[in-house]
Amino acid sequence: MQQKAVAHKAAFELPPLPWPTDALAPAISRRTIEFHYGRHHRTYVEKLNGLVEGTPYSEMPLEDVVRQTCTDESRRDIFHNAAQAWNHSFFWASLTPRPGRPSEQLRTLIEGQFGGLMDLNGEFAKAAEGQFGSGWAWLVFKDGKLSVQKTANADTPMMHGHCCLLTIDVWEHAYYLDYQNKRPEYAKAVLNKLDWTRASERLKAETG
Repeated sequence: MQQKAVAHKAAFELPPLPWPTDALAPAISRRTIEFHYGRHHRTYVEKLNGLVEGTPYSEMPLEDVVRQTCTDESRRDIFHNAAQAWNHSFFWASLTPRPGRPSEQLRTLIEGQFGGLMDLNGEFAKAAEGQFGSGWAWLVFKDGKLSVQKTANADTPMMHGHCCLLTIDVWEHAYYLDYQNKRPEYAKAVLNKLDWTRASERLKAETG
């Protein structure tokens, strides 16, 4: 009797988007989402699965893979694909078609450190526009304080012990179809799609 082939389950899966592919238009078009998520993000996940198959990394949460490979030069391929998979998932979860408002807890921190949400958005936009080459702009929380950071390539504040609240992807594939080389216009548009409700939930979970 012929045995049925058992389907191999990949260690990591491409998570579904939290909204339809056209939900962020015109800030981010459906075409950009289809390329960015459907091709770039998917490729990171697929490459990662091929790299970790048969290794202990295939049994770890994605965050742990990033943290354990970030300083190991012999595991750079695993790190780059794992970190990009994590960063992209976090980026999609930082956006929403219906932006809310920061919670009282988050608003108090923003006002105390930046003066107000408009001032924070200015710092966020400056980080996104000023990141040289490919990378990310982040709003993070650590030791009771918020900060705006920028990282290059696959680097992420998460692996340095910061709690990430929001991010903006400034790799060219994130905006070139819609904005060509006009990154400042892209950053301004994306600021209006940031999910402050989810950022507030992340802060609450971090502070208990």
